[in-house]
Amino acid sequence: MTKLSNRSAIITGASSGIGKAIAHHLADTGANVVLAARRAERLQELANEITESYNVEAKVVETDVTKKEDVEQLVKETKEQFGSVDILVNNAGVMLLSFLKNDHVGEWEQMVDVNIKGVLFGIHASLPVMLEQDAGHIINVSSVAGHEVFPSSTVYSATKYAVRALSMGMEKELSRSGVRVTNISPGAVDTELTDHITDGEVLDMFKDSSMDPLEANDIARAVAYAATQPSNVNVNEVIVRPMHKK
Repeated sequence: MTKLSNRSAIITGASSGIGKAIAHHLADTGANVVLAARRAERLQELANEITESYNVEAKVVETDVTKKEDVEQLVKETKEQFGSVDILVNNAGVMLLSFLKNDHVGEWEQMVDVNIKGVLFGIHASLPVMLEQDAGHIINVSSVAGHEVFPSSTVYSATKYAVRALSMGMEKELSRSGVRVTNISPGAVDTELTDHITDGEVLDMFKDSSMDPLEANDIARAVAYAATQPSNVNVNEVIVRPMHKK
């Protein structure tokens, strides 16, 4: 029997990148996975991959994390199908880096809606179920930008500092409840996130970067590590950064 056999794991932002990798790694440890994102076709392709590769179930729930009702429905369908909500990975996020002087207000709002409110809606929908179970694990994917701020990350960092603060507060509040809380802070990862940046000055700045980024699987392994610890172990914080070897 694998470590997460008969457990259910919801992964938001599962259609690509880190979320997709997390789904594979949790399925590999035996968890039934519930794949949530807006791109249902991609989710179904992922579900097919998982059911063909691992002896688990994979459920698709088209979800926009900025809509509270969508996230409530996501948790409801998970509980109905699997009988419990054991793990929630709040992974959905956007990284719309821009310089404040360029006034990308709409992108600021989008980051607040997805990165903060999306996480809060996940907590709102899943925590009552987990408290009733006397068990559960909420894993929030933040960023090293939630530990330090760099030029153009001001608003993005503000949202990721918020996720980190939420994780810290939840851990203290829930430490005697049976609900575990983990904050995962990735460094630079090779995903679609940078493809959505529209600020020309930021794009020019990135052209001069020589960093070798992490792969999505590097973060997924950290999530799987936290999720597969014994029930008396609560891994609160994991920071994963790329090496810069020449």
